[in-house]
Amino acid sequence: MTMGEDKGGTSTGSSGSAAPTGRLSPPEWLLKSLLPQSAPVPWAAVTRASVALAAPLAVGLAIGQPMYGALVSMGALSGVIGDTADAYRMRIFNIAVPQLFGAVGVTLGTLVYGQGWLAVAALTFVALVSGMISSIGAVASVSGLLLLLNAVVGAGLPMPGPWWKAPVLLTLGGLFVLVLSLLAWPLRGRMPERTAVAATYRSVADLLDAAGTAEYDEKRQAVTESLNTSYDLILARRARDHGRSSPLVRLLAQLNVLIPLVEAAAAAHLYGRASRQPEIAAAVRDLADAVDQGRGEAPRLELPEPEGPADRAVEAALRHAAVVVHEADPDPYNVDDRLGRPAALRIRARRTARDLLFSEPSWRYGLRLALCIGLAQALVSLVPVPRSYWVALTVTFVLKPDFGSVFSRAVLRALGTAGGLVVAAAVLSQVPRGWWDVPVMMVLAALVPAFSAKGYAFQTAAITPVILLLSDFLNHQGFDLVLPRLVDSLIGCAIALVAGYLLWPESWHTRIGDRLAAAVEDTAGYVAYAFGSESAADQAERVRRRRRIYRDLSSVRTEFQRALTEPPPTGARAAAWWPLVVAVERIVDATTAARVRVNHGAEPPARAEVAEIEQQLRELAEGVRASEVLVEVEAELEGGEEGVLGALRQEVKAARAIASPGGSG
Repeated sequence: MTMGEDKGGTSTGSSGSAAPTGRLSPPEWLLKSLLPQSAPVPWAAVTRASVALAAPLAVGLAIGQPMYGALVSMGALSGVIGDTADAYRMRIFNIAVPQLFGAVGVTLGTLVYGQGWLAVAALTFVALVSGMISSIGAVASVSGLLLLLNAVVGAGLPMPGPWWKAPVLLTLGGLFVLVLSLLAWPLRGRMPERTAVAATYRSVADLLDAAGTAEYDEKRQAVTESLNTSYDLILARRARDHGRSSPLVRLLAQLNVLIPLVEAAAAAHLYGRASRQPEIAAAVRDLADAVDQGRGEAPRLELPEPEGPADRAVEAALRHAAVVVHEADPDPYNVDDRLGRPAALRIRARRTARDLLFSEPSWRYGLRLALCIGLAQALVSLVPVPRSYWVALTVTFVLKPDFGSVFSRAVLRALGTAGGLVVAAAVLSQVPRGWWDVPVMMVLAALVPAFSAKGYAFQTAAITPVILLLSDFLNHQGFDLVLPRLVDSLIGCAIALVAGYLLWPESWHTRIGDRLAAAVEDTAGYVAYAFGSESAADQAERVRRRRRIYRDLSSVRTEFQRALTEPPPTGARAAAWWPLVVAVERIVDATTAARVRVNHGAEPPARAEVAEIEQQLRELAEGVRASEVLVEVEAELEGGEEGVLGALRQEVKAARAIASPGGSG
């Protein structure tokens, strides 16, 4: 180590032992899913939902057409569920595009209403298409969901004629939510993007505060998520107006200068001393305030005297960030993003279509969903027992691939539906149909976004009484809806568990190590690239590779967290592999820290040393990919801890030590 630096604590804290459970206590994997998530109440979304669902109902009652009002409110409910973006331009896509697919879905469903085998065949085909397009992205996932949901509703509930009326009314409801969402656009403008960038600055300040402590890993994950959010918001808009929108380019420049500071934070965590002083984090928070407020005068930075390469890296990155944050007009032609500019729409559409048609996971998920929907609709349409659209509706929600574990979701769906039916029973039995439904709907609708932030079971409990109240305007069954809907939900969950889960071995023998192995391989490539050429182009590519690795590792974390909610053996296997996920993230941190130290005066490593570490990581990746359980892979890395790669060498050894038979569970 360079004189004046000290090596910060990097030990991984234990996740804590599980609380003892009694013989009759629910299993731990289920308890994790049932615990409400800590999230603030989205008051703006609560207000929009209340108005969006109650107002159409009031208008329908006023004109003597409550069925029309109920259909518009149903469309509004879909818009409320899809209204998850912060940036206004993103809301247009998140709400408007799925509504078009929903209109197609309800049209197809209405045309096959009461048609027996034709309805089964049509919904099975729609389910196949819905499942396949759900793998494209977030907007496509919601679009596929609405396509199938509305088709199920159209095939299960009597709709007012002619055929085009139902899709028009449902679409009006979704567009009403969109209008309500965009009302503040002229006043708030680019505030969501600016707020996101300022939040990223504050997360970096927290990261610097945590340098050298056990909290660093958690704060670095928060920085990764915040960077992903900010880049997604800005780059989604920059695809069309790059170089012409000065405020947007300014925000992008302010976001880009955080990357060197994040890299320097990794060095500060391992080696820094002066860069851990509170003045450093305070200066970053001042920059966050400047970003949040638009523009301000550049303050004089009073920073501690650097004591080594790590400290010098932090100081240089911080001073450069201060210049860019307070600079009036950054050069729009010298502002590059760190992930690559999106390709033209035509190219992306062609690439997406090709990937979709030749993607084995897309076909496999589409076939699973089609099988389950086909069985559910056959039960509804062909078996001479009163059943409802609620069976196929339940299957659709439970089998959504990006909503979490199928097994846990089936259990939570049943529990949430039961809770929602208690509320629905009280409403349908005590509230007469008519104007009293409007204030009741205002309250129930407000609960949807409020409970959705708490978890899937809570969201289901909030949505269930809303759908039942609206559907009662169409089929007029009243309180008699309650018990049959609970039975239908249980049947739908059973179909999803058997035909969509147990019959597909990859569901419960998930190869969760494959994604992790790919991340380890990418890390090996990053190690080799980090100490390669010194050209400006290679430095930019190094930054992009690091960002992509952290983004991929964030996805791996999400996948593992979903797997942790599965019952054994998948959940136990994910828990055993989890420490290796953390270890790989620490390897990336150590690589970045070593590169930063070299940039600021430390002796660069020998090529043979870098090649040896790369080889060790590639062997680790092969071992992870080839094993159902963790296998032992010993690391024989030459060299002491004093070189620039000392910390990296120790992290690689630690990662390979984790991969031992004792942790397989």
